[in-house]
Amino acid sequence: MKRALLPLPFLAALLLGGCSINKMAMRAVSDALTGQGSGDVFTGDSDPELVGDALPFAIKMYESLLSASPDHQGLILTTGSLFVMYANAFVQNPAECLPQEQYEERYAQMDRAKQFYLRGVAILHSGLERKYPGFKAATVKDGTLEPILKKCKKEDVGILYWTVAGELAAYSINVFDFDLGARIPELSAMIKRAYELDPDYDTAALDEFYILFYASLPEVLGGDKELAKLHYQRALEKTGGASTGAYVSYAQSICIPAQDYDVFKDNLEKALAVDVNADKSKRLVNILNQRKARFLLDTAYDYFSFLPVPGMDGEDY
Repeated sequence: MKRALLPLPFLAALLLGGCSINKMAMRAVSDALTGQGSGDVFTGDSDPELVGDALPFAIKMYESLLSASPDHQGLILTTGSLFVMYANAFVQNPAECLPQEQYEERYAQMDRAKQFYLRGVAILHSGLERKYPGFKAATVKDGTLEPILKKCKKEDVGILYWTVAGELAAYSINVFDFDLGARIPELSAMIKRAYELDPDYDTAALDEFYILFYASLPEVLGGDKELAKLHYQRALEKTGGASTGAYVSYAQSICIPAQDYDVFKDNLEKALAVDVNADKSKRLVNILNQRKARFLLDTAYDYFSFLPVPGMDGEDY
């Protein structure tokens, strides 16, 4: 019995189409891994150590997928934002909690966090550049950024938010990085556009961001304590008073500079009182914020000079 032979044109098309089939499969996997709710696998977890150990592998996996599908906007956003999240939650925050005598380790880890922030930002910028050619080089000063930002849509709020958050976080680690400092007008315009498009993005994420943004920057760069307080109130209104991020950010950025220990303590205690299981999609973030709140309360004497240091002069704090 003769075996049926595939016509040569069909066989050639099948062989040559193998690459396209692989690309289709990769895109399908990428779509599944970056679809709605995919991030809850991390943000909804109750064990920060488990997530912290798993994220490096996850980031490298997403980087591999992105190298095969460099124009996939979902992969760009997920990969870039994971770098920023990992840098903040599992590199910078632990470094800030190190004892003062471990300053060399602290410095090394803070620099490592900065490099992770910048890697994430580079990926996110590539997504904005692919979608809106000329975005990366556009500036407020020469008037080229505003027309591009006007083209942005609600679907772009996530990538705008994470780009600005990552770049400003990198700058906060070294405020003498003048190249990053010079970018603040562009970052301000980007986050402003994001707020215009979707002020309720991720419930109160933009308001929580603005608390630190307006409270931390000097006035010449756009800082405004009153606007920080306004967004603090908005964050609490939008979350029904369950914004651990707003409480911790307000305590750090407003209360410490004002040396207002009573309000500092009140905000951190409110953060600790939030039910982390009420919104499971934000459980991990709330647990990490509560750890930060507890650390700040336990070390408040480092920030308020009038508080007694535990164990000194026979006094307990």
